[in-house]
Amino acid sequence: MKAVVFHGIGDIRLDDVAEPRIEKPTDAIVKLSASAICGTDLHMIRGTMPGMKPGTILGHEGVGYIEALGDDVRNFNVGDRVVIPSTIACGNCVYCRAGYHSQCNDANPHGASAGTAFFGGPEQTGPFHGMQAEKVRVPFAHAGLVKIPEGVSDEQAILVSDIFPTGYFGAELAEIKPGDTVAVFGCGPVGLFAIVSAKLLGAGRVFAIDCHEDRLELARGQGAEIIDFDQEDPVKTLLRLTNGIGVDRAIDAVGVDAEHAHTGPAAKQASAQKAELKREAKEAAPKTKPDGDNWVPGDAPAQVLSWAVEALAKAGTLSIIGVYPAQVRTFPIGMAMNKNLTLRMGNCNHRKYIPRLLELVRTGEVDPTAILSHVEPMSGALDAYRNFDLRKPGWVKVELEPNQLQ
Repeated sequence: MKAVVFHGIGDIRLDDVAEPRIEKPTDAIVKLSASAICGTDLHMIRGTMPGMKPGTILGHEGVGYIEALGDDVRNFNVGDRVVIPSTIACGNCVYCRAGYHSQCNDANPHGASAGTAFFGGPEQTGPFHGMQAEKVRVPFAHAGLVKIPEGVSDEQAILVSDIFPTGYFGAELAEIKPGDTVAVFGCGPVGLFAIVSAKLLGAGRVFAIDCHEDRLELARGQGAEIIDFDQEDPVKTLLRLTNGIGVDRAIDAVGVDAEHAHTGPAAKQASAQKAELKREAKEAAPKTKPDGDNWVPGDAPAQVLSWAVEALAKAGTLSIIGVYPAQVRTFPIGMAMNKNLTLRMGNCNHRKYIPRLLELVRTGEVDPTAILSHVEPMSGALDAYRNFDLRKPGWVKVELEPNQLQ
C-alpha cells in the first residue's frame, strides 16, 4: 500500500509499504477513507520534535471502515464507519477511566511513565505507524474507535479526529466561564477550533492573534476580534482593548514553532532580543534540514508564552495546547507567579471529547468544514505538505484521500 513515510528531518516520501495486520486480540484494521496533515507533523519534519524513527508512517488523523477485528473487540462490526482518536488509550487503566486518555498507563510500550502514545509519532511515543496511508492498525480498538453517526461526512469527521477535540480541550483547560474575555494565540486549525470552542463555552469576547491574513479572516468569521502581530504590538493592543486589565484566559495554540513579529511595532522588541531568540531556536531544533523555504523551524519558540503571560489579567488562566518538546525550557515563570496566574497544559484526551463533538456536528450546531481548505489525493500529499508548511494563502487544513492515488 502507499503511505507518507518519514525518512529523516526534512525528508518525507510517498512509499510502498507492507499492509498492517492484526497483532493482538484488541486490534482492528481500518481501511482509511480520509486522513489529514497536522501542524504536529511539521514539527517532526522541521526538527522541533526529535526522536522520529526513519520508516515511520506519518499522520494521526483518520476516518475509515473496519476491515478486520481482533477477537477481543466486541463493540464493533467489520464494515462499521469510524473515526480514530489521535492519541492511543487502553480504556481500562485508572487514567483512561478518569478521562486522561492521553496519559494511559498501558498504551505506550515503553511503560507507564513514558507519556502519550499517538499515531505517527516519535520513537518515545511507541512508535505506532500513522494514518497517512491506505490502512492502519488500531491498538485497543474497543476504546480507540468511535462509530460515526449517520449524516456526518468524511470531511466533517476527519476534523473530529484531532483538531476539534484539541481546540475544545484547550478551551476547557482555560477554565472559560460565561462572559470571559479570551485571547487565542495562533489561527491555525487548532486555534480556530479553540475560538469555536470558547464561544461554545460562553466566552463574551474572543481575540485572535496571528500574522496571516487568510487565517485572521477565518477567525473573524468565527466571531473573534482579530490582531495582526506584524501590524501592531499584540500585548499593547490587548491591554488597550480591555481597558488596561488584560484578558481573563489565554490559549497557546501555536507551540514550539512560534515566530516573532518581523514588521511593525513588535518587531523592535524582537530585534532587541535577537541573541536570546537565536539561543532558544537552537535549543528547540538542534538539528534542521531546510529545503529552500520549507521545513524551517520557528524563530521564537517561547514567543507566544511570553505574549500570553504579559496579556493576561491578574489571576487569569493560561492554557497551553501548542506542542513543546522536552528540550524547550524557556518560560516567564517570574511574571506568571507574580500575577497569580493558573497554568494548565497537556496533550488532548481525544477519546473523551469525540462522541460529544460528533453529536454537535450531527445536529448541525457546528460545521467544522468551515476550516477545511483543501481535499487532496494521497498522490499529491508531498506537494500539499510543502504548501501547508509554507502557510501559503488559503492553505489552512488539508484532508488527504488515501483511496485516491491518481
